[in-house]
Amino acid sequence: MKIAIVKLTAMGDIIQSAFILQFIKQNFPDAKIDWICEEAFAPVLRHNPDIEVKPINLKSLKKSKLNLFKEIKKIKEYAKKNYDIVIDLQGLLKSAITSKLLGKNVVGYDKNSAREGVSALFYTTSYDIPYHLNTIDRYRLLVNKALDINITKEDVLNKKPYLFYEPKSFSDKEYAVFIIGASWKSKIYPREKVQEVIDSLDIEFFVPYSNDEEEKFVDSLKGVKKIKLDLDKLKALIAGAKFVIGNDTGPTYMAWALNIPSVVLFGPVPPDRVYSDEKTILLKSPSHVNPYKLNKNDFSIKEIDPKEIVKSARKFL
Repeated sequence: MKIAIVKLTAMGDIIQSAFILQFIKQNFPDAKIDWICEEAFAPVLRHNPDIEVKPINLKSLKKSKLNLFKEIKKIKEYAKKNYDIVIDLQGLLKSAITSKLLGKNVVGYDKNSAREGVSALFYTTSYDIPYHLNTIDRYRLLVNKALDINITKEDVLNKKPYLFYEPKSFSDKEYAVFIIGASWKSKIYPREKVQEVIDSLDIEFFVPYSNDEEEKFVDSLKGVKKIKLDLDKLKALIAGAKFVIGNDTGPTYMAWALNIPSVVLFGPVPPDRVYSDEKTILLKSPSHVNPYKLNKNDFSIKEIDPKEIVKSARKFL
């Protein structure tokens, strides 16, 4: 069986959905699986033995609309593999069109449960999997229906680590990782409270950064190891950590994918991006969140008490 998975963006969403691969291979050991995503996020899936990553660059259309023809040509080249089924895990118009170009048998969410309902017009078969459900459950249920298999919640909780990387040693001592960056300013935990958490825990902390603004944040912290990493090395850093603390962002979810304990902080988004278990502690600010209409100006993450974070993290020490 030849399967194409379409999940273009973003890093956290790709990480959270890639758990499905090991279960597809369990049910179809001979399946050939391609994953289509934006090329900026392709390194997240690099080295995974269960797939071939097929990058596209729809973001280049923002610079020039003429790039559309180049990207369509690339997608049609991928389509020459004659996929038996294309599964759109994203539910956006751009992912649905991409899926339709890839193959004839396209499966996705129906008009009432897709993030953009119009996407359902491009599917051969669509399923009602309510948008308000846990994100992990939505991926799990769609793949179950698409392939007629039964990935259970228990299966996911007992998953094998599924991010792959080149092994690298960062410290001879036990260490933790604090993820401070995010795509929204309202997802960022305040610097002084990050410092309070770090000062309260007796363990070495690495704080990675990816841009100038994040570097200034890290430089303002005391007693941490500052480190700039590409996505491949970031996977290795997190895989070796005792635990991870971070907000709702892709690097934090690497911990869940690698079965590393984590404390995840939520402000303007609902805390249902991952399953909560003994290894994954979710702390939500007091604000109410409408999952259908997120408020980027909800800065309530700053109201999460550092003492609660410290209390949670100590469970992993």
